[in-house]
Amino acid sequence: MTARGVLAIDAGNSKTDVAMVAADGTVLGKARGGGFQPPLVGIEAAVDALGRTVAAAASAAGVTTAGGTALCEPFVAHVSACLANADLPVEERELAAAVQARGWGLTTEVRNDTFAILRAGVDEPRGVAVVCGAGINCVGMLPDGRTARFPAIGRISGDWGGGSGLAEEALWFAARAEDGRGEPTALARALPAHFGLDSMYALIEALHLGRIPSARKHELTPVLFATSAEGDAVARSVVHRLAEEVVALATVALTRLDLLDEEAPVLLGGSVLAARHPELDEQIGKLLAAKAPNAVIEVVTAPPVLGAALLGMDRIGASHEARARLRSNYA
Repeated sequence: MTARGVLAIDAGNSKTDVAMVAADGTVLGKARGGGFQPPLVGIEAAVDALGRTVAAAASAAGVTTAGGTALCEPFVAHVSACLANADLPVEERELAAAVQARGWGLTTEVRNDTFAILRAGVDEPRGVAVVCGAGINCVGMLPDGRTARFPAIGRISGDWGGGSGLAEEALWFAARAEDGRGEPTALARALPAHFGLDSMYALIEALHLGRIPSARKHELTPVLFATSAEGDAVARSVVHRLAEEVVALATVALTRLDLLDEEAPVLLGGSVLAARHPELDEQIGKLLAAKAPNAVIEVVTAPPVLGAALLGMDRIGASHEARARLRSNYA
């Protein structure tokens, strides 16, 4: 068969979406699989798992695979993979080599998964996206190929925010409020109450001893926002700090791409920002208007796999009509 079209992969920590797209923008096959976590299982095992989802999408498109993870010959012109945990250029290169070795496409490009969210929200590869889900990240891009990005690997790279960071901050303030080291806050009652407990001490003990799994701490982020909306000053300070972080990331990215003085989209994505908390939205809008008055804020609702596919279509020089047909599949 002649290799044509694009294999689009959006692989996050919790789920993976794959789409086979013809050169004219028709979606030929889709599949969903589990999360992509090479730091936990290693690159080869992570790409093996990715391969099973690729095989399912290929099968839906009528393409037979060999052994579920490899193909007898490339079946697409280009593989566009936007992957979680591809935070540094060196990681993108390593993952691209591992994906290219599977023989799914003639060429392969791996990007951090934040680029998928950005491209899904714009008609051309131009703008900035800030994503706040479990963590926080920001990328920007221009049609000429220039990009702006941050390491986004936690506190060692200067990051703060995301659902996990917000929950940790809420717990910190609540613990200090209960024992007297910090100022009073309704978080000291609201956080333990979420788990049916009567004190921060009981919640601290339950988290420390594993009676409440640490992974459940992210459930406290909506509690933080609800407490802020009720007027609690401490909770509100955390929400406002997140707005400051979002705007700082966006402003720096716009500056690096020489977009600060132009009308340019600033896209917001990820579970925390997509939840459209009114107070957070208002504060982001106010701060960004002061620092980047020409920026146009939008919330991305299109699936990131669309962005991965559009990046692939950009790479193979697909027509405007083909890109529009592809987008219509995800409307």
